[in-house]
Amino acid sequence: MSVVLAAGLATAASATPPGIPSEATARAELAALRVAADGSMSGYSRDKFPHWSTVSGSCNTRETVLKRDGSGVVTDSSCAATSGRWFSPYDGATWFAASDVDIDHVVPLAAAWRSGAASWTTTKRQQFANDLSSPQLIAVTDNVNQSKGDQTPATWKPPVTSYWCTYAKMWTRVKYKYALSVNSAEKSAVLTMLDRC
Repeated sequence: MSVVLAAGLATAASATPPGIPSEATARAELAALRVAADGSMSGYSRDKFPHWSTVSGSCNTRETVLKRDGSGVVTDSSCAATSGRWFSPYDGATWFAASDVDIDHVVPLAAAWRSGAASWTTTKRQQFANDLSSPQLIAVTDNVNQSKGDQTPATWKPPVTSYWCTYAKMWTRVKYKYALSVNSAEKSAVLTMLDRC
């Protein structure tokens, strides 16, 4: 397995967002999170989390993550990816068309709304939805992202079980950074995933 993994890394960039904590740090951060039942979805709209903000020039957050997480990515004058290669760690698939790749919000916008973001300012929600400095955005297979929807690890985990440790560390860091709560089933699921580290 390690030989195959090394060969894969040599030929294709794997989506690796910044700021993924160690297992020990993730466990400490998870322990510090407030455990509470999910809040209401009342008033929720994706529009309340302005996303794909301009990063620089004509490049927005989505296009920036596509370039960061892909290899050999070629963009046109409007910053749209015209070719490249993307490896989705959620399901182990490799894609050659940007249209097959979604940018996943690791902690979904609706899940954030239910765990504290409902009381945020629009500016803070925009920061959350476009956060390139923490492990909140990752390029993955589009239909896998769509099957995840707004679910937490209590009801959805990446199909590739060997990625559960990394996913749990990313999830915990984002919840911790933004002081979002976790419900008891979600916390239990994250701990189970961290046990695979």
